[in-house]
Amino acid sequence: MADALPAAVEGQDVVVTGVVVGLPQAMERGVRFELAVESSSQSVPSRISLAWYRSAQDDATLDVSLGLGGLGVGRGIAPMLPVRAGETWRFTVRLKRPHGNLNPQGFDYEAWLLERGIRATGYVRPRAESTPLHLAERDLAPTYWVDAAREALRDRYRASLSDAPFAGILIALAIGDQQAIDPELWQVFAKTGITHLMSISGLHVTMLAGLAYGAMNWLWRRSSRLPLYLPAQQAAAIAGFLAAFGYSVLAGFAVPAQRTLYMLGVVAFSMLLRRELAASRILALALLLVLLLDPWAVLAAGFWLSFGAVGLLFYVGSGRLGRVHWLRDWGRAQWAVTIGMLPALLALFQQFSLVSPLANAVAIPVVSFAVTPLALAGALPGLDLLLHLAHGITVALMSVMDYLARQPWAVWQQAAPPVWAVLLALTGGAWLLLPRGFPARWLGAVCFLPLLTVTPERPLEGAAQVVVLDVGQGLAIHVQTARHDLLFDAGPAFSAEANSGNRIIVPYLRARGVRWLDRMIVSHADKDHEGGAAAVLGMVPVAELMTSLPFEHPLSAQPVPHRPCVAGESWEWDGVRFDMLHPPQDLRARKTNAVSCVLAIEAAGKRMLLTSDIEAEQEGMLLAQRPASLKADIVTLPHHGSSTSSTAEFIAATGAAEAIIPVGYRSRFGHPRPEVVARWQASGAHLHRTDLDGAVSVNLSAAGVTFAHERERRHRYWHGQ
Repeated sequence: MADALPAAVEGQDVVVTGVVVGLPQAMERGVRFELAVESSSQSVPSRISLAWYRSAQDDATLDVSLGLGGLGVGRGIAPMLPVRAGETWRFTVRLKRPHGNLNPQGFDYEAWLLERGIRATGYVRPRAESTPLHLAERDLAPTYWVDAAREALRDRYRASLSDAPFAGILIALAIGDQQAIDPELWQVFAKTGITHLMSISGLHVTMLAGLAYGAMNWLWRRSSRLPLYLPAQQAAAIAGFLAAFGYSVLAGFAVPAQRTLYMLGVVAFSMLLRRELAASRILALALLLVLLLDPWAVLAAGFWLSFGAVGLLFYVGSGRLGRVHWLRDWGRAQWAVTIGMLPALLALFQQFSLVSPLANAVAIPVVSFAVTPLALAGALPGLDLLLHLAHGITVALMSVMDYLARQPWAVWQQAAPPVWAVLLALTGGAWLLLPRGFPARWLGAVCFLPLLTVTPERPLEGAAQVVVLDVGQGLAIHVQTARHDLLFDAGPAFSAEANSGNRIIVPYLRARGVRWLDRMIVSHADKDHEGGAAAVLGMVPVAELMTSLPFEHPLSAQPVPHRPCVAGESWEWDGVRFDMLHPPQDLRARKTNAVSCVLAIEAAGKRMLLTSDIEAEQEGMLLAQRPASLKADIVTLPHHGSSTSSTAEFIAATGAAEAIIPVGYRSRFGHPRPEVVARWQASGAHLHRTDLDGAVSVNLSAAGVTFAHERERRHRYWHGQ
C-alpha cells in the first residue's frame, strides 16, 4: 500500500522510463498498456497503467520515427500497436491515483487495480516537451520475454485468422488474452453459462497436463532402462506438471490456472514422495500457495468461483462407494456445480443461466478436447491449418450457443439477495448434495427459497428514494416510489462498446430488482447525459421516453412511446408528485444545455430539484416565470458545478439545505468550479459529491430526509481515504 502516487503529483507532467509489461490492448483512439517503471522525475508507483491517445498527425510522426510503415494499417484483425511487450520507453505522462465509479452492487474498479498491482493510472501527454522515445527493443528479463512471446503468438494468430469472426476465442484459449474476444460474445457466454470455458481455465490446464502425463507414461514404459532409475508414474507426473506450468505461464498466470497448477504440483510432489493425499488436503495446499504468492487474489470473483467449483467436485466425488457409470458420474458433477454455484452467481452477478447444463454438455468436450488442443498445436510454425480447423469447430459450436442464448427463458435474473439468504442457500446446497440415502435431503432445496424469492424493500406509499449514480463526468438518477421507477438521464459513453448504460445503470437496476422502467427522461443531447440511453432501452423495457432531443437524434428511432419535456406538465405516482419546470414549449436555442429538462420531485412534504445542465440564462428564466417552484430541500447542482451556472440568485431561490454535485474524479473540465462551491457553501448548503462519495442515495419520507454514500457504506482501505 505504500507504493502509492503522492497526491501532490496528480495531474502534473512526469517523465517516466520503463518496460511495457503484459499485452498492450488496442482502443478506439489509441492503445492501453501497463508500464513497469524503472526511473521517473517524481515519485510514482512501480507499476502503472497508461493510455496513449493518438491523432493522425501523431501516427504519421511515430511511423517515420519508428519506421513501422503505418500504425493505422491493420495487422490481421487489429491495428498495429506503437508499443510492444518487453520494450523500454520514455514518456511524459499525467497520472492519478486509482479511482473508479462506486455504485450499489457495482463493480469495484479500485479493488481490481489493486489485485493486479496497478497503483496509478494515466495517459501519455501528446504534446509535451519530451515526446515518447523508444529506447530498447526487448528486455531480457524472463517475465518480459514471456510477455513478448505471448504477444508474438497473438500477432501470428491474428495474421493467420485475419477475417475469422471467432479468432479472439482461439487467442484467449491459447494465451489467455480475454480482451481479444469481441464484447458482444461475452453476452452469449454469460447467457449460456460457458464463460469459464472461454479463457484458460483449470479444466484446460488439467487436460493438457493429462495428455502430457499419458504420453510420457507410454514413452517411459517403452524403455528397458529408464524405469530402473525412475518409475514411469513419477516421470509422467513431472512431465504433466511441466506442461501445466508452461501453459499457465503462457496464459498470464490467472487465478484458475494458478489453482490448477498448484493442485497438480501437490499431486506430483506426493507421487514423488510416494504418499497418498486426500482431495481436501490437495485443495487446501493449493489454496495456501495461492494466498502466499498473491494475497489479493481474494478480491477477484474468479478466486471464489474457481476454488468453490473444484471444492464442490471433490465434495460430491470423494468417499463414494461402488462403481458408477461415467455418464452418471458426469451428470452428478454437472448437477453439483449448477446447484452449488447458484448462490455465488446470484450474489455476484444477479443472474444465472438456465441453459447452462445443456450448453456445458456440448461445450465442455468440444472446447477441452478439440478446440483448445488444436489452438495450442496451431501455435507451432507451419501448422496454421490446425488454427483454421479449430476455428471451423468453434463456428459450429457458437451457432449452437447463439441459438440457446436467444431463448427467452435462457437466463434467470433477479435482485441481489441479502447475505443471510446466500449463506442459507450455501448450507442448503451442501445438505442437498449429500450422498443418496442421507435422511431429509429435500430440506436443502427448501433453503433456496429465500434466495429466489426475497426482494429488496421499496419506499412506502408517499415516499421516494432518489439515487444519484456515480457515472463519472455525467448524470444518471434513479427515482423509485412504492410501485414505479423513473430514470433521469443515462450517463456518458466510455467507448464504442462501453457506456454507463451497460456497465453501470443496467447492472444497478438488476441488482435493485427493477425489471422495467415506467418512464425514462433524457434531459438533452449531450453525450454525458444520453450516452448510455440506447443501451438501457435495448436491455430494459421502458414504458415511455421523455426528452428534449431534436427529431433527428438517433434515440428518436427507438420503438418506445415518446413525449417531449414541457414546462407545466406534472404527474403523480404512489403519492409522490413530479413537476416538469423546464423547457417551455417551442423553446428554440443554439445550445443543447438551454433545453435541458428540469424536474422537481415532492414526497412526504420534501422537495428535490433535478437541474441537469441548465445555465445562468435558463436559471434567470425560471426565476422570472416560476420562482416559487424552485424552492427545494435538495438540489443537484446545474451543469456539474460549472462556472456558467449556479448564480447567487438561483441558489437563494432554492434555499436548499443539501446539494449534490454529479461530477467525475479530477474532471478535465475543472468541475466543480471553486467559486461555485464557495457560493453554495456560503448559502449554508451541505455538499455531496459523487467523485468523493460515490453514489448518493436520498430517502424522502415522513421521517425526513436521509442520505447514504456508497463510499461510506462500502468503505475499504484501498479506496484511498
